Amino acid sequence: MANNILKTALLLFVMMIAGCTGGIDYVIHGEGPGETVYVEVEVPTYILVEVPTGIEYGEIWVDSFIQPLSVEGVDILWIIDTSGSMNVYDPRLIAGIEAMMNALPETGWRLAMLSNDPAKAVKEAQFPLIPGDDVADALNMYSAMLRGGREEGFDAAYEYIVNNTYASTWMRHDAALLVVFVSDEEEQSDDHFVNLLDFTNWYGGLRNGSVYLASINNVAKADSVCAKTPSSLDIGHRYMDAVNHFGGTIVDICSEDWSAGVTDASTRIEPYESLELTHVPSDIDSIRVFINGSLSWNWYYEPTDNTVYFTIIPGADDLVEIAYHYDVHSLGVDTGDTGQ
Repeated sequence: MANNILKTALLLFVMMIAGCTGGIDYVIHGEGPGETVYVEVEVPTYILVEVPTGIEYGEIWVDSFIQPLSVEGVDILWIIDTSGSMNVYDPRLIAGIEAMMNALPETGWRLAMLSNDPAKAVKEAQFPLIPGDDVADALNMYSAMLRGGREEGFDAAYEYIVNNTYASTWMRHDAALLVVFVSDEEEQSDDHFVNLLDFTNWYGGLRNGSVYLASINNVAKADSVCAKTPSSLDIGHRYMDAVNHFGGTIVDICSEDWSAGVTDASTRIEPYESLELTHVPSDIDSIRVFINGSLSWNWYYEPTDNTVYFTIIPGADDLVEIAYHYDVHSLGVDTGDTGQ
């Protein structure tokens, strides 16, 4: 589920497929919150394989997630770039907020919007949207939101959460926290969070760690769907680095529909009862589920929707890893020689 390709060397315990002998070079392409993944596949012999950085495709895939902590509801902040260039995105923004409201649980959530100008964020004083509100209420909130020209999402988050006296009347210390940054330019905080690490350390320390991030911003030129390639200065590197640090969701601001991305961000704050796999396993019997490194059989696989369902829901903060064989050749990618 996590969206980062493993970037460092992985140590993989691979049990070779029956009938295979000798040294076989396996390639792994996985996704997960950590930098080291241990995968156990049932075969006669264990071998230790070191997979070097930069290899992108292979025969074994690992999907993984960390089960969210148990919380009492979620407070959500949409921190929005209110500079003039953002007006073109207004319809998509309101549609995205509506999609999030529809994806959230029926109870327990509160959602506020504020400018990414810290001087305006610290003064924002609108009561949040709550269950039962609709897109008209969201539009009214957005229309009444204070606006400014500074594009400092990290500092705006700090000013609202720490220094805005009105925010303290509705934000809950025992609820999870989800912040969604929306901007068509790079994050430019110059007060509290000149350094990205200072922001991730501060934000990660809130709510006993029950914090989540998402961003809607210009992405790298190679990945952008913008009609006009965004300038390097407009790409939201700092937003994306922060979101990746917390395993969150990134949406290209030029996407015509933000709904899928914001819906994904909404569901990440709820405990996983199932996980749709990234690829279709080439062999269902190859699927292995590990919880905190221990093999688990409390699940079943449903091929109709390519999903693993848990018969016993993993506990809060559990690391869940699902490994399986998939047919790399069906992706149309030449991976080179994978055997000896």
